[in-house]
Amino acid sequence: MGSNSSRVSDLPKNEYLKKLSGTESVSENDPFWNQLLSFSFPAPTSSTELKLLEEATISVCKSLVENNPRTGNLGALIKVFLSRTKELKLSAECQNHIFIWQTHNALFIICCLLKVFIMELTIQDILSQVHFSEVRNKRQGSACSDSEDLLEELLCCLLQLITDIPLLDITYEISVEAISTMVVFLSCQLFHKEVLRQSISHKYLMRGPCLPYTSKLVKTLLYNFIRQEKPPPPGAHVFSQQSDGGGLLYGLASGVATGLWTVFTLGGVGSKATTPPELSSPLANQSLLLLLVLANLTDAPDAPNPYKQAIMSFKNTQDSSPFPSSIPHTFQINFNSLYTALCEQQTSDQATLLLYTLLHQNSNIRTYMLARTDMENLVLPILEILYHVEERNSHHVYMALIILLILTEDDGFNRSIHEVILKNITWYSERVLTEISLGSLLILVVIRTIQYNMTRTRDKYLHTNCLAALANMSAQFRSLHQYAAQRIISLF
Repeated sequence: MGSNSSRVSDLPKNEYLKKLSGTESVSENDPFWNQLLSFSFPAPTSSTELKLLEEATISVCKSLVENNPRTGNLGALIKVFLSRTKELKLSAECQNHIFIWQTHNALFIICCLLKVFIMELTIQDILSQVHFSEVRNKRQGSACSDSEDLLEELLCCLLQLITDIPLLDITYEISVEAISTMVVFLSCQLFHKEVLRQSISHKYLMRGPCLPYTSKLVKTLLYNFIRQEKPPPPGAHVFSQQSDGGGLLYGLASGVATGLWTVFTLGGVGSKATTPPELSSPLANQSLLLLLVLANLTDAPDAPNPYKQAIMSFKNTQDSSPFPSSIPHTFQINFNSLYTALCEQQTSDQATLLLYTLLHQNSNIRTYMLARTDMENLVLPILEILYHVEERNSHHVYMALIILLILTEDDGFNRSIHEVILKNITWYSERVLTEISLGSLLILVVIRTIQYNMTRTRDKYLHTNCLAALANMSAQFRSLHQYAAQRIISLF
């Protein structure tokens, strides 16, 4: 990269990248790093542009894989980044744009290289790639321990950056990159057929110096999702503004996180590919993706997933009861703000997955939501997902249906939905509904989903669960709209 590169096609010939991946060892104190990190490269914002970047830099990556075990330049780059982050908080307070810009660029390169190494190399090979002291010290048997220490230090540094650096216009991009790098680091599972229970991510994140950051990290990621902070306007920082799509690392991290959905692929409903909506807040989206990846990490043989424990146990800020000593990593968050954000963000499948995760695993959240008097704000977006089943992917539809199943298990919910009267449901096109209860609308949408499934996909799982939702509600049917009653008779 460096200050001379402005196009993807220039990258293989870039003198700084060639030196980074070449046969010469570069000390972390070398002025070369200032030159390498002084670039304003227009990052790709689509999968096509991302593929072009990867194709253009494949020769650089191959050279680095071949030469780095002897030169240690990747380890030196990580050392440069680590040394700079020690002054990052002060730089943010002093509005030192150039320093933050170069630190951001260092992390950008590290993340891109990590992605390639994780895709192409074994864990042991990655450790030897990161290791740099062997060249200088010639100490036998120290490669693994030193390289693991360096990777662990990098992860701890990223956690500190995410949780401690104030969110300002000049720090927005580096916060996004730090979260994206964490997602990329956790992507090892995607390249292994067996379930990983003893990966380096387990070793670093579930014990050691990273563990104390658990509750603070989960809380920060949740608040990033709640606040939906938009990226700074062009000109707010030195380096060129990326588009609202979130740049290259949005593509990297979202590609990794969508692998989560393979766990929930249960059929072929809504198999049509969907175009992701334009992101208004890359930081909120990346935070949500990282939160979901952390929540779905497999328990280690000797340690439960602490991030899942934190998600299962956090409480409302208005709850003054003491924290049970038996539950680690718990914290408090504003449930009203979280509820509002969840209601507003259900157009994205990752937000629906978060809602399912919280309803299923956190009894405090479930109790709070079922006690709300404005449940229509949450239920209507879920019904709209099911109504447009042919336009949604199967994961989104299944999560929406499972959320309805969880809600309809509560008799209080089944009673209250018939007391909420809605007017002019514009997205329901089969019939003009000027006034209808939320309960009757729920019945109509579920029956429509059943009929769509009978005529199109014939998915047994979807069919069974739609009928289960109707069965859950049936004992509390009250004052049904005549059209809803008609559809029930037609179904049978």
